[in-house]
Amino acid sequence: MSIKKHSFGKTSEGEEATLYTLINKKGMSVSLTDYGANIVNVIVPDKEGKYDDVVLGYETVTGYEGNKAGYGSFIGRNANRIGGASALINGKEYPLEKNDGENNLHSGSKSYNKFMYETEIFEEEDADSVEFSRLSPHMEQGFPGNLDISVTYTLTDENELVIEYMAVSDRDTLCNLTNHSYFNLNGHASGSILNHKVMLNADSFTPTDDKLIPTGEIRSVEGTPMDFRKLKTIGAEIDADYEPLKIAGGYDHNYVLNISGTEVEKVAELVSDESGRIMEVFTNLPGIQLYTGNFIDGQEEGKKNFVYEKRAGVCFETQFFPDACHKPEFSSSFLKAANEYDYVTVYKFGLK
Repeated sequence: MSIKKHSFGKTSEGEEATLYTLINKKGMSVSLTDYGANIVNVIVPDKEGKYDDVVLGYETVTGYEGNKAGYGSFIGRNANRIGGASALINGKEYPLEKNDGENNLHSGSKSYNKFMYETEIFEEEDADSVEFSRLSPHMEQGFPGNLDISVTYTLTDENELVIEYMAVSDRDTLCNLTNHSYFNLNGHASGSILNHKVMLNADSFTPTDDKLIPTGEIRSVEGTPMDFRKLKTIGAEIDADYEPLKIAGGYDHNYVLNISGTEVEKVAELVSDESGRIMEVFTNLPGIQLYTGNFIDGQEEGKKNFVYEKRAGVCFETQFFPDACHKPEFSSSFLKAANEYDYVTVYKFGLK
């Protein structure tokens, strides 16, 4: 295993960003940057042995400073949406930025993907890791508590990208960390992901109102276009006449995972028949947001000057449920002072 460091350009504030590239003995590589603790590249072989980058993103740090779509992004303090842009903690409402209509999305316009991080490298015989850490101060983004956070990315020789999220707060707060990478197993510049197949180990999902805030209902996927319990092509029912899909313009929904919560378990799979690549997703978090890039607007260049269009990538955002602070029936993203937040998500790559 080896880790290489390269300059990733300077931020608009003159900070020097670094790109860290992890390479395993099978030739898979993952590149990460200390700007935003973002995933920049995931390069894996197809069935013909051809290597390609399977995540959407940008060539330099400048792209990630904008990054409206959230490519590769580390998201916090609270991933996904909070209704009314107001967090309810111990009966007190904390006002948040309204950056999604009247609601708060991914904690505001400056999520954790737009801060610089301290970096530590760990090199082992069969796995290499990069840890990004910082202190999110009390009332940053509107949330109470000084939150000590770290996200550690590990590449193993089994072609696993392991992400471990850890955090501790000195006050009761909300904490819901995720990664917003967009995957395209035919290569980042190959166009639509509608021909990919998806499996989700989830019997139910959380429908939303017309502003994409969960209603509080937990609805069975049985007999609906939301059912991915067996491998199904993304495009098969994405345009079905079904209200949740019409509201979101495709899949942009939280699924209730069938897991114990005590172990890291397989919860999803993404398959491309064209490239032969497979990605399995493992986690110990209770939910996953399946998002099919419905809001990619085709207005900017990504890597290699390629312009990403709508549905050019698919996200598997492991998480606590959206708006959980206002929904007592949902798994809670409440983090008690001095308690440790420690969750893991794994993206494992292989071939059919």
